[in-house]
Amino acid sequence: MRFKKSSPPPKKSHPGSSRNTDRPRPNPRETLEIDIEQLSHEVRGIARYRGKTLFVDNALPGEKVKARITASRAKFDEAVAIEILEPAAIRQTPPCPHAAECGGCSLQHMAPQAQIEAKQQILLDQLQRFGKAAPEEVLPPLTGPDLGYRSKARLGVRYVKPKSGGKPELVFGFREKGSNNLTDISQCLVLPEAFSALIPELKQLVERCNTRRHISHIEVAIGEDTTALVVRHLQPLTNEDRSLWLTFAQVHDLHLYFQPGEEAHKAWPEAGPERLAYALPEFGLTLQFHPQDFIQVNFGINRKMVHTAIELLDIQPKDRVLDLFCGLGNFTLPIATRAREVVGVEGILELTRRGQENATANGLANIQFQAADLTADFTRSPWARGGFDKILLDPPRTGALEVVRNIGHFNASRIVYVSCNPATLARDAAELIQRGYRLSKAGVMDMFPHTTHVESIALFERQ
Repeated sequence: MRFKKSSPPPKKSHPGSSRNTDRPRPNPRETLEIDIEQLSHEVRGIARYRGKTLFVDNALPGEKVKARITASRAKFDEAVAIEILEPAAIRQTPPCPHAAECGGCSLQHMAPQAQIEAKQQILLDQLQRFGKAAPEEVLPPLTGPDLGYRSKARLGVRYVKPKSGGKPELVFGFREKGSNNLTDISQCLVLPEAFSALIPELKQLVERCNTRRHISHIEVAIGEDTTALVVRHLQPLTNEDRSLWLTFAQVHDLHLYFQPGEEAHKAWPEAGPERLAYALPEFGLTLQFHPQDFIQVNFGINRKMVHTAIELLDIQPKDRVLDLFCGLGNFTLPIATRAREVVGVEGILELTRRGQENATANGLANIQFQAADLTADFTRSPWARGGFDKILLDPPRTGALEVVRNIGHFNASRIVYVSCNPATLARDAAELIQRGYRLSKAGVMDMFPHTTHVESIALFERQ
């Protein structure tokens, strides 16, 4: 597959500015028949229409589709395919009945193998475009089940007046594609089947609550053997409503949390810590987390990812390892089972405390957890003294530009970079290469099947 970079949003025009008015402007309600040539880096179909690039949702390369224009920009237009006249071989019937409206999974019309191949090509294209680099070896994609994989989600709750009039009705689900409106769902196939089956009952429960209009969303967090619900409410719940939720949690063996403000508080069961858990069996570890902590939501791919990261780091018993953006210790603890010492650094103090809890619970004494601003120069911090042999980075979507400009100070032999955004990985790769590293290996991980998210892992080795 070939990919094309999306054009940046144009600058707003001002009165008196010059504009090209010769080209006819598309009618937003216009439908047209077009041939899809390739995929964009957002995994949308690309066509040419009236001399402009047209990005088409729900369209795949090689297809002829009937599309409706949804937006017109200065340099490109946007559309959605409303009928597939000639389908591509990689098109499949979406497994979820809500796929056409729900924005949770926007690639269900594309076969899973084609999805991961497209994401791999996006990674390689971005590395070449923004990093002027290509890995010496492309790693095999890390894949797993494409349904029932997700351990966390947030279900919106909203009352909406029907277009035909009448009383407002409860809408319970995820955001629509390209909209802040919610799609009303009866199931979610990327959540475990046991929880997906509870969605109709959850909706009925909300409707029975006296304070139903003040419930904004419900979060679900699923551990290895426990599922928790967090009910976010903007006004205090009545005693009757609390009783309804408690009964529901008890009947379905759920942990229940109420969140009236910034913090959620456990309501059921009353005894025991506010923790769920997931396991990393290869390393003999169990990590605990609060239902609202950031974790990797695909446990199967996470286990494969941790294994791959440890393998790429090639940790030796004498190594001192630095784990940046360490969270609650997802990589830190496994590294500690192989290395002499590991320092985990995170910007959120509460997660470093959680990491230390996990280290203690797993009997690991060769770990330091530190809270620090990773956008600042940390190379002279007390915990950085003595240097590091290997480094792991797992930054947010914005990447780790400031970090990679500083870590050359340590002269580590290997750096493993786990990324959720190939564009910022590519940008940071260029910095690492400039500082004497080579891009040895890189590959993608199917952490979020049926979505456009591209997760990847890369190994940089000192020249």
